[in-house]
Amino acid sequence: MIETAGLSVRYGSVEAVAGVEFDARDGAVTGLVGPNGSGKSSLLGAVSGAIRRAGGTIMVGGDDLGSLRPRERAKRLASVAQEEHGEFPLTVWESVLLGRSVHRGGWSSYTPDDKAVAAEAMRRTGITEFAERPLGDLSGGERQRALIARALTQDATHLLLDEPTNHLDVRYQHEILSLVAELPLCTVAVLHDLNLAARYCDRLILLDGGAIAADGDPDKVLRPEVIEPVYRIATRRVDIDGVPQLLFSPLTRDDKS
Repeated sequence: MIETAGLSVRYGSVEAVAGVEFDARDGAVTGLVGPNGSGKSSLLGAVSGAIRRAGGTIMVGGDDLGSLRPRERAKRLASVAQEEHGEFPLTVWESVLLGRSVHRGGWSSYTPDDKAVAAEAMRRTGITEFAERPLGDLSGGERQRALIARALTQDATHLLLDEPTNHLDVRYQHEILSLVAELPLCTVAVLHDLNLAARYCDRLILLDGGAIAADGDPDKVLRPEVIEPVYRIATRRVDIDGVPQLLFSPLTRDDKS
């Protein structure tokens, strides 16, 4: 479980996350949603330890995040960023296998079990055929799947995803999120697509201006009266096989006034 209390993130005088309190359960997918600039990625970055928090507490598996040594933190938290920049001299196989490094000490070699875990992660994310290709030669969507495979190979108990469907076509958007939803992990994911969030998240936290505007299951959060004031767009909801789906249209001049 991940628990935060009074969590704040500041960039100079700007408070990007303002005293947020939430918990993410084991075995469930918690989605962080909200418009651009609402604090989603800052909140996720603070939970991962990549962004320094200005205040509040973060508990991971019952322990304060700040008390965990780097190796122990890596065994508990696997993160997939929205983008990874720079050169990629490694092959896809080498990059995915790096996920096992947190379980090896010093200069220890990878074991057959390590390689089996990496191979299974690549199979599940559909990138086995890219094993010998340089990571830098992959398309954005292929590289995103490789990064998720590396996170799965890490075998952590908590998974943090920042826009995991970024660059993916519609087929792989659903395949990746379906895979994530089946994992027996505590997963927190930043998602822009509210309809994908409705289908694959057990709980949604809607952020607005760095604060929580709504919190609950998709049925509770994804309602026009909740979404419209935050996104400032006309919203209509239809339910398909029990899953809420939203339709959007620009506000009229009368609506804006």
